[in-house]
Amino acid sequence: MSVTEIHTSVHHDSHAHGHDEHDHHEQNFVEKYIFSTDHKMIAKQFLVTGLIWAFIGGFLSMLFRIQLGFPNLDMSFLEPLLGGWIEDGKLNPGFYLALVTMHGTIMVFFVLTAGLSGTFSNFLIPLQIGARDMASGFMNMLSYWLFFASSVIMLISLFIETGPASGSWVIYPPLSALPQAMSGSGLGMTMWLSAMAIFIASSLLGSINYVSTVINMRTKGMTFSRLPLTIWAFFLTAVIGILSFPVLFSAALLLIFDRSFGTSFFLSEIYINGQALPNVGGSPVLFQHLFWFLGHPEVYIVLLPALGITSEVVSTNARKPIFGYRAMIGSMLGITVLSFIVWAHHMFVSGMNPFLGSIFMFLTLIIAVPSAVKAFNYLTTLWRGNIIFTPAMLFSIGLVSLFVSGGLTGIALGNSAIDIQLHDTYFVVAHFHLVMGSASFFGMLAGIYHWYPKMFGRMMNDKLGYVHFWFTFIGVYMVFFPMHYIGIAGFPRRYYTFTSFDAFKTFADLNAFISIAAFITFGAQLIFAFNFFYSMFKGRRAPQNPWNSNTLEWTTPIEPGHGNWEGEIPAVYRWPYDYSKPGAAEDFIPQTVPFSQTRESNLPHENELIKEQEADLVING
Repeated sequence: MSVTEIHTSVHHDSHAHGHDEHDHHEQNFVEKYIFSTDHKMIAKQFLVTGLIWAFIGGFLSMLFRIQLGFPNLDMSFLEPLLGGWIEDGKLNPGFYLALVTMHGTIMVFFVLTAGLSGTFSNFLIPLQIGARDMASGFMNMLSYWLFFASSVIMLISLFIETGPASGSWVIYPPLSALPQAMSGSGLGMTMWLSAMAIFIASSLLGSINYVSTVINMRTKGMTFSRLPLTIWAFFLTAVIGILSFPVLFSAALLLIFDRSFGTSFFLSEIYINGQALPNVGGSPVLFQHLFWFLGHPEVYIVLLPALGITSEVVSTNARKPIFGYRAMIGSMLGITVLSFIVWAHHMFVSGMNPFLGSIFMFLTLIIAVPSAVKAFNYLTTLWRGNIIFTPAMLFSIGLVSLFVSGGLTGIALGNSAIDIQLHDTYFVVAHFHLVMGSASFFGMLAGIYHWYPKMFGRMMNDKLGYVHFWFTFIGVYMVFFPMHYIGIAGFPRRYYTFTSFDAFKTFADLNAFISIAAFITFGAQLIFAFNFFYSMFKGRRAPQNPWNSNTLEWTTPIEPGHGNWEGEIPAVYRWPYDYSKPGAAEDFIPQTVPFSQTRESNLPHENELIKEQEADLVING
């Protein structure tokens, strides 16, 4: 690497000095904990809000799993909670659809997008690239509070008289475009659209901030070839969000126009009770195109951060360099590009031209290649590693398992001839809950366990972490693996009850088994919640670098203040994965250690860099 290349990374000493002066101002409670511009505090706000939403979304799924697993059960015991939505001891069918809708919306957007990406992009980007804070602290704060505002609107919609939005989280017209279609198409749908519009604004502000920070604020020596894979993942996730979320925003805006202003973007030749509506010329399939143009990149908006976290955790705890660093970056770049040109595989049954369907099928199968590269590289990193089974490592290995098993069924569904038969069956539910929902959630949990010491200065309880992992890992497979079987048998999704179908009564016991497994898995998350909040106050004090990691965040004080580093930001001299290097005194070499201090373990090309780095130090004093 040349001196010129080293200088491509920007180092802001004046910026650092400005932050030091700012920190002399004593912050009150509101400035420090509520309207904070410190990226670490904002990350914690995203995390806690996301975890609250995770329990709300999980609880809603427990309600409809009671209905699905035990359709003849008297549910009057839920009447104090659900009120009029329990009728004669049974769950109201319209409210069941609303539960499914809100569960999907909450888990995809409010937990796995904001809770996962919002937390770890905010927390790790400045710490791992060597920056005092985000490019814009105010935009960062505004991003969280817009997310909070959208959360409040979405939460209120759960309690309105006509019920929350119905029609599934994909909100296809005409159900979502006609307020009179059903109770869940009224005020609840309006609030859903309003909340999502604000949520998208939040995501765009955050994504622009992440991209700007990574490009402009890296410390001296932190070239793109030395970035941790976590930062590559967050950076590319932000790029996907910037390009795809505006399309969903336009779809939501046009849907509001159809609902409230008499336009016909998505409506045409609609009859209600024999009465013709004036809408002509629109197409509900247009909405599907707009929705899935965001909807499929959204899969990778939630997956890529989890995969980036897994890269860091697996390498650190296998005590090995990540296998195929450049191939991993290339695979993420390939996923980023391909994610934008496969959306219509969600629409094989919408009546599209079979030739067009074959093109999307081909592109969908191609995206399995970069995904497979990542899976094989994780397995190769683990191979013959000196593995330390921390809770974070277990959840990362669990993610790889779910990513592989769920991804294999994705290859089947990418084939249009098979997808047409399995579309809207439980096979699809099983597929995306494994490869997207559960895998991403495992990545989020791995990140919490791994960076908890840096977030809160304390260690989580490992034994509770192990219990949490095994109940969750086994439980997830017990819930979703049987769904493949009943899906192939034709079990349709979103049905309120199956008792009136003789063909499906055979699967009543299996459906009950799935529900019981879901209850146990949800209960296991209470162990995590206790461990998370108890450790925050009573956990063992964290050491400076508990995992012997190489990345920059572990060079900050145990609980860094606003500005992260006291004094000058360290410079970077090497990539972040020098673990178990032959000849080295220890099994890890932090990025801040120059090659001149590790001559005994340097590779030939690294010895050649010593003179360049020394010359650079002389030039910069």
